[in-house]
Amino acid sequence: MRIWKELKRLEQRVREEPSPTTYVDLAQVHINLGECDKAVEVAQEGMALFPQAVELQQLRRFAHRSLLRNRIHELRERIAFGPNERTYTELATILLELGDFAEARQVCEDCLHRFPEDVAARLALAQAQLGNYYRDLAASEGAESIRCLSHVLTRDPDNRQARRLLADLLCRLGAAGAARPHLERLEAAGEDVADLRNLLGSEDAAAVAEDVDRMLLAVEAGEHSLRQPRARRRSQTPDEGLGQIRDALSRLVEMEGVEKAAYIRGTKAIARGAIQDGKDPFLRIVRSLAKSGQRFARRLDIGNFSKGVLEGPFGTICICSYGEVVAALQCPPGCDVDGLLGQLQELVASTLIQKGETP
Repeated sequence: MRIWKELKRLEQRVREEPSPTTYVDLAQVHINLGECDKAVEVAQEGMALFPQAVELQQLRRFAHRSLLRNRIHELRERIAFGPNERTYTELATILLELGDFAEARQVCEDCLHRFPEDVAARLALAQAQLGNYYRDLAASEGAESIRCLSHVLTRDPDNRQARRLLADLLCRLGAAGAARPHLERLEAAGEDVADLRNLLGSEDAAAVAEDVDRMLLAVEAGEHSLRQPRARRRSQTPDEGLGQIRDALSRLVEMEGVEKAAYIRGTKAIARGAIQDGKDPFLRIVRSLAKSGQRFARRLDIGNFSKGVLEGPFGTICICSYGEVVAALQCPPGCDVDGLLGQLQELVASTLIQKGETP
């Protein structure tokens, strides 16, 4: 009874005072009750409001993995009573997601012993072998994965996943000639293979197919290195990001009629204009209005609160919000509200894109 009372109390707190901590506490209670699916839902709801909350991300991963382990137990029981290809494949896929390549390989081999023509199980087996190869660089594992993927493509030439996995391995080895036909087939099917071609660089892919087995042995012996995908473009440093936000706010307060402007993320705020200090009523109003809008939209199940306008004796306050990020400004009545909201929305979207989020 105490656990259920705590659950109800935390559900009310999440509605009234949403924060990463309250969402984590609520999800933890669901985990204690064995309701990992509900814990994942709570964590995802919290991440929609607080996308940078590390504790919510970690808890979601833990709850998701717990959910997968429970599913593994169910699938093993089903296989014991009545094995079929689909159950084996689902079990192997979950084990691959958990990184248990040895167990996934065993499950696939058991399936192929019973159902030797099952293409899905052979593809999962190849993925397990690839996982082992990229971890240990054992030539035998690499050769087995290539043979396994080739077998899948013999049975199912249109299997894009198998063809991309094989092309990726060949490109990492630098086997341009062997990779070329697979890249062409993928492009003909509408796949984007720019990342794979970048691994090869400017090499002549028209050459005769290389001795891939010899290349695998060279990698295992340390005489040759696997090529790695190019690093992504360097992300901005925190100082660079803050500088852009300050510049954007400065441009806003220079616009006609704009008196105050602020960018708020969590407990931190950057302000420009006629703002005295952190206790300025403008900042308190913006925080309260953003939280109220998010809570109201969530209760009515009408999506997320993204933009709002508040009018009063003080003038007009325009707000753009996404999760824990809020941008706002204050101006006199009669200003171009739509244009100002567009400016705020652009500011929020640009900072989220820099951090790899989706507004």
